[in-house]
Amino acid sequence: MPHTEEETTNGFTLPVLTDNPGGWGPIGGTWAPEQFKDIPYAPFGKSDKLGRAADWYQAEQAAGRDERRRRDRNRDQYQAYGSSGASAFVYQHEDDEGSFMVVDRSAPAKRTVTRPAAAGGAGGGRGRGGRGGGRGGGRMGARGGGAGGARTGGRGGGRMGGWRDGGNQRVRDASIKVGASWKILEEIEFHRLSKLSFEVDDGEDLATYGQLGYYDKSYDRVNTKLERPLQHIERVHYNITTSEDPVMQELAAANKGNIFVTDAILSMLMCATRSVNPWDILITREGNKIYMDKRDGSVFDVYSVNENAADPPSETDKETINQPNNLAYEATRVNEYFANQVIDGSKKRALGSAHPFYQAESESEPVASCAYKYRVFDLSLDDEEDCQMVVRTELAGILSTSSGDAYLTINALNEYEHRAGGWRYKLDSQRGAVVTTEMKNNSLKLARWAVQSVLANADQMRIGYITRVNAKDTSQHTILGTQIFKPSDLADQMNLSMPNAWGIIKTIVDIARKLPDGRYVLAKDPNKPIVRMYSVPEDAFDAEEAEEDEDEAASTNA
Repeated sequence: MPHTEEETTNGFTLPVLTDNPGGWGPIGGTWAPEQFKDIPYAPFGKSDKLGRAADWYQAEQAAGRDERRRRDRNRDQYQAYGSSGASAFVYQHEDDEGSFMVVDRSAPAKRTVTRPAAAGGAGGGRGRGGRGGGRGGGRMGARGGGAGGARTGGRGGGRMGGWRDGGNQRVRDASIKVGASWKILEEIEFHRLSKLSFEVDDGEDLATYGQLGYYDKSYDRVNTKLERPLQHIERVHYNITTSEDPVMQELAAANKGNIFVTDAILSMLMCATRSVNPWDILITREGNKIYMDKRDGSVFDVYSVNENAADPPSETDKETINQPNNLAYEATRVNEYFANQVIDGSKKRALGSAHPFYQAESESEPVASCAYKYRVFDLSLDDEEDCQMVVRTELAGILSTSSGDAYLTINALNEYEHRAGGWRYKLDSQRGAVVTTEMKNNSLKLARWAVQSVLANADQMRIGYITRVNAKDTSQHTILGTQIFKPSDLADQMNLSMPNAWGIIKTIVDIARKLPDGRYVLAKDPNKPIVRMYSVPEDAFDAEEAEEDEDEAASTNA
């Protein structure tokens, strides 16, 4: 019990102890110097560093962080009572150091940096693919990426990130020009996206369209000693954007969902933290429905090459065949040729309704093996929330097995340089090293393929290894081998977390659902790991749409 007055026992005088039932520490007006009055009490430990004796911040909020990160943390995290008083105890060094100078003027020792040669499985040069643009991504009958008669009016490419000699970071161009009237609504750093998590149950099939051919198993026996030339088989493949998909329009009219998106767009958002190149997505809100679209000629029409590699291909010469945009177009053609070649077109199986985009009466080219599955995923937090996302997914083929048919997605990795220790020398004997290198250099591309396969509920992924016959010729390629993956296994090997992927989607959707009706753009900063949400005028892209209509009319008349 506290003493209210001095007590004497056997000549020993007890001090006066005061009680502070309303807080911590002593009370009264004489216990501390004047400059320390009215400062909240903070604990002190002998092991604390100078300046933190009264700091209740969490460990990650240590002094020395830049002002912007400090402001973000103060906004997002709870601060303990008393933390504001810590600054009063921080040591302030007031001596003038302007006269300080270095006495030792000897030149520093030169440091020799040895750069390892490009790994054999790195696809030749360790580079990053650029952002190409194939027009026709949003109109009926358009083919993405150049194969099958595709229109590929490039809009220029985002330059690749990373470093170059001298340690200077490369400056990339934005994927879209931000208008003067655009307003920034949200800005989210990648490090915040990487911490999100949201569990989503398996999707349900709403409708299936198209037909699939059967995979030719003989390609599983292809190797570097029994390689096969890549044939230029032209078949029509469609890359229709969300809002122009007639099936999506029917599902929206029937209220089968309130968020509509394609697997290509959704996989980019899910894997956004792996992206280096700039990209942008158009978001339209109409009532309680939200549509996520791609722009024509955007990154969604082509495949990047070595986007995540440390040493990207050079962009100094726009005409070189290994310039990032040219590599992207080559990779897109290779993907479509490979998928067309490994499918036996003599036997097909219809899945559900007829092809939703192919018009036999007006198109003469054969259609590629492809089935579209429209699936719905429940993103609701509880029974009161109604958040149903409809996703158009794709399957590329069927594999006949003893236990039944297995559904496949088919893609190809391409090697564009022939260096010592390339795929011809390592693919058969050191395939694991090749795969590991590709997972590093093409982290985003492979992760997106895995996500798209998971979304489509595919049983297997078939990935081909394609190289140029001649390193200086982009027209002739050869197949060196194929590999089978289970989508979930590949995701695990790449440390791809589906709860984190869905957490990113849930965050973007929640932001969009709070916005009024209108048009918006979600864009990745070309040189920083940040995505921004912009509010744009309704007529922001009318000029581009008019130009596309003119191009389409001209090509039809021709």
